[in-house]
Amino acid sequence: MIDVHPHDVRAGHDRAAPPVPAAPGTVLAELTSHVFASLPRSDQRRKGTQYLHGLLTIQGRKSIRNIAHLLGDEVSEQNLHHFISDSTWDWMPIRRALADAVETALPTRAWVVTPMTIPKAGRNSVGVGRHYSPALGQTLNAQRAVGVWAASEAASVPVNWRLHLPSSWLMDTLRRSQAAIPEGVSAESLAECAAEACRETATGWGLRTRPTVLDLGEAPEPLLREAALGPAPLLVRVGPDTPLAVTDLAMTGREQTTLTAHRIMGLARTLRRPVRGGFPFPPGAGEDVPLAAAVRVALPRLTGPGARPLVLLGMGAYGTRWPGELWLSNLATAPLEHLVRLRQLTHRVTQDSAVVADRVGLRDFTGRSFNGWHRHVTLASVAHAAAVLADRTRRLPRGAG
Repeated sequence: MIDVHPHDVRAGHDRAAPPVPAAPGTVLAELTSHVFASLPRSDQRRKGTQYLHGLLTIQGRKSIRNIAHLLGDEVSEQNLHHFISDSTWDWMPIRRALADAVETALPTRAWVVTPMTIPKAGRNSVGVGRHYSPALGQTLNAQRAVGVWAASEAASVPVNWRLHLPSSWLMDTLRRSQAAIPEGVSAESLAECAAEACRETATGWGLRTRPTVLDLGEAPEPLLREAALGPAPLLVRVGPDTPLAVTDLAMTGREQTTLTAHRIMGLARTLRRPVRGGFPFPPGAGEDVPLAAAVRVALPRLTGPGARPLVLLGMGAYGTRWPGELWLSNLATAPLEHLVRLRQLTHRVTQDSAVVADRVGLRDFTGRSFNGWHRHVTLASVAHAAAVLADRTRRLPRGAG
């Protein structure tokens, strides 16, 4: 799960970062031609390209001020601020076009949906609040967002974002007005935020069907029901106390018994076997062959007609407690190796978030507005794609017209 990197705790201060080499001109030109096709005006496309140049070139914080300083006489800070925070261009068609471009170039194996914490120093950034960071083991003043990443074993690119807004923001008329939060935005839990981002990307954009990997730490009941009853292929991380009914005939004497996920996988210890993946397990370990086991299960009270068969995936490493992780999937007939590879894509996203996304300023928006935040992370996602795809040999789709 992407949470927060320790150096990001110094919110509000420019942090040094190695520069990201600008993508070769042909790749950047093809990418911008495709993703900016929805922008109606040439000056918007020009400013979008200038902003990308700043994200890919500047060292340290990718603020509007620093980008304007880099561009010099090409554009003023005021004009750039208006383009990001106060203009009327719609970010959704750009994200949809970005997903299409990434699918052509990588291609995408799965959508990885995971939260991101963005530490902040003050209280005026849209959505900021007090949130617990599992990575740091402490509560931070921060924004929280959910990202949808187009992921393959080779690379991952964020293509969609949803900002989680606490009810304290949505019920405060003044703060809501100052951040220009649209009227249609309502309160939702982090899980609901993730589910909506997932539906929007995986089913609302008309893209090819791909599995979705949801990494929220412990999935709440609505996401579990989505796996059991929904049409989309899902792999969802679950907590050890998640109650499940065993339906696997390999678990002799345990069929139709309701147990916790941890207990089920403990009983399945003898079913473990090494499954080679592209990343070590746990992350940072020297052993690159995790142990994994799968058991057929169902949600209690959802075992009748209409419920999809489910499989509980357990993963661990040699010499560590078993199981180390628990995942639930409706890909019940998929080989164990396929489920492990899907789960390992979360490592790819974590790695690319640290190596690429932070360098192109994904967390660096310093404005206060809802629209500004969305436009910045959209362009930062395009910059991320440009950096990743610069090394690819496959051609990107050309823009319309």
